[in-house]
Amino acid sequence: MKRKIKTSVYTILTCVLFFASIGLHPLTVEANSLDVSAESAILVDGESGKVLFAKNADVKLPPASMTKMMTEYLVLEAIEKGQISWDTKTSISDYAYRISADVSSSGIGLRQDKQYTVRDLYEAMAINSDNGTSIALAELVAGTEGEFVKLMNQKGEEMGLGEFEFVNSTGLSNSSLGEDYPDGTNPDANNLLSARAAALLAYHLVNDYPEALDISSQLTDELDGKHTNNWNWMLPWDKPNFAQYYYEGVDGLKTGHTDEAGYTFTGTAERDGRRLISVVMRTDSIGARFEQTKKLMDYGYNQFSQNELYSAGHQIKDKSTLDVSKGKQDTVEIETSEALLATIKNGEEDAYDVQYSIDEKLLDEDGNLVAPIKKGQVVGTMELIYNGDNAYGFITEDKQVQSVEIVTKSAVEKSNWFMLTLGAIGDFFSGIFTTVKDTVTGWFS
Repeated sequence: MKRKIKTSVYTILTCVLFFASIGLHPLTVEANSLDVSAESAILVDGESGKVLFAKNADVKLPPASMTKMMTEYLVLEAIEKGQISWDTKTSISDYAYRISADVSSSGIGLRQDKQYTVRDLYEAMAINSDNGTSIALAELVAGTEGEFVKLMNQKGEEMGLGEFEFVNSTGLSNSSLGEDYPDGTNPDANNLLSARAAALLAYHLVNDYPEALDISSQLTDELDGKHTNNWNWMLPWDKPNFAQYYYEGVDGLKTGHTDEAGYTFTGTAERDGRRLISVVMRTDSIGARFEQTKKLMDYGYNQFSQNELYSAGHQIKDKSTLDVSKGKQDTVEIETSEALLATIKNGEEDAYDVQYSIDEKLLDEDGNLVAPIKKGQVVGTMELIYNGDNAYGFITEDKQVQSVEIVTKSAVEKSNWFMLTLGAIGDFFSGIFTTVKDTVTGWFS
């Protein structure tokens, strides 16, 4: 009996050591077997924008209330520009009042006998997903929701969202808005976003306005004496039916649901300084959108790690200096301006190389930097090149590689006019000497 127990223990330990040796947790899902039960999904590194996983990520689908992420962005931008403030007050139009009275779509029941601050409206929109508050904010920022929709689409183009179309500020279908659908839009139209577009919108929101997370992470909201809950059940709830979906580090971002969209969720979490952004679209239930998000987050945190591949001040072997013309020194040392960090899948550490390039516009016809040269002057870039088989690229159109700047390590002063003149004379006679030498050599060859 003891022998059998020892054998079983030995077998278990062997399995654990095997998984450890290949860098995997025994219960971690492999990339090739990651099965996300959503019509489309994506997982993105929140700092670099690197895409870690994608499934039908460019298919446009109704995002439901994930649309409100753009409304949030434009409100925060208006605050930043000084057009409005958190304390700005506004009245509630008949349209916003009617929509907010609909409890079937998260309506909180706004009143028309008082004014609300931007903070009141924003929190109800971001936490409880109230639609009337979204409309009231759109009207405050742009005058009408129709004009606000123009701003939404302009900002989407500016962000490079790609596959998207905004037709209102809430995420409801226009048909559900009755005669109040925004001017300039089709009465039967719906907002559309791809998972990639939703992730990129979230990427801009959390990086440009991190204060959005201070609000999206709040469990409850109170307005006019009414308490409402955050629809994000991955936050640290103590309610049993919510707590089962808790995920460490989650602090946002936006849920959504309509009959056309199904259950959607743009989630974000931060652990040990690493932020991930995920999107799932058209899942089957409230719980499913969180369960599938957990799969993505687990994959990102268990299968990937952030690595410092090259430290700040790194010098490439045999390319650590550049020749200098018209300077008091003939060369200048160059180095990377900062560390090159990358989110890398476990086991692919050797699948990366670097490409080094100097800005040719800074060089003279002989390939030299021209003095004077400042210390820390940017002269080129060092790009990280992936040579593996699982490249999803980056979320932003203008950034498809990770890179750091190459800078000069010291300053080089311009040589004085006398030394420059001597150098020119020397070059002149050197040229004559070379010409004569070549001519004489030709005579006797």
